[in-house]
Amino acid sequence: MSYTFNFSALLPYWPVFLQGVWLTLKLSALATVFGFVVGTLCAIARADGPPWLRTLAAIYVETIRNTPLLVQIFLVYFGFASLGLKVTANTAAVAALVVNVGAYTCEIVRAGLESIHKSQLEAAECLGLTRAQTYWHVIIRPAIERVYPALTSQYVLLMLASSITSQISAEELTAVANRIQSDTFRSFETYIVTGVLYIVLSFVVRTAFTLLGLFIFPRRRKLGTAI
Repeated sequence: MSYTFNFSALLPYWPVFLQGVWLTLKLSALATVFGFVVGTLCAIARADGPPWLRTLAAIYVETIRNTPLLVQIFLVYFGFASLGLKVTANTAAVAALVVNVGAYTCEIVRAGLESIHKSQLEAAECLGLTRAQTYWHVIIRPAIERVYPALTSQYVLLMLASSITSQISAEELTAVANRIQSDTFRSFETYIVTGVLYIVLSFVVRTAFTLLGLFIFPRRRKLGTAI
């Protein structure tokens, strides 16, 4: 049995593909920013919060890490509707992705926080730094710098996982591909193009995070130049 590829049938749909790419990047960017904030606050709560707050943060993290992302998306999407809140599929998708990636960010950042040696905190006290200054300059910033590669990988995975939001009709790249293949009946070609676009997106997102890391953490740039 032979198969004849016909990618020309997809040419009229390139604007639609690009719309899907743009929404994928938009969903991923929003979820990354808010997920980082949620995860960092939870990490601080687990590392240095009162017992009740540590317990709540731990329950949140373990619940999210031990349930499928698709189930979480359904719970958010249909949960909003059950509460009478009218939100779009894209809004529900962002909310679900934030909740999901926030839990994973929490554990990554917490590992960074725990890597800070107590002697550095003692040195900060000797220098007369306030608690806020100590947290920012001695704990948070160095901790995030240490786990930045892990965070980058997690957020690239988040971008790829956003494809699951097509199940609630969020018009990202996979949802667009599903619609195109149903119109053209060229499923093989459609998903080959979609896969290539995801590879390109992964490279672009990873490169963007690398450049962002060099900007935020100049010491990494200096070390790279020295090497």
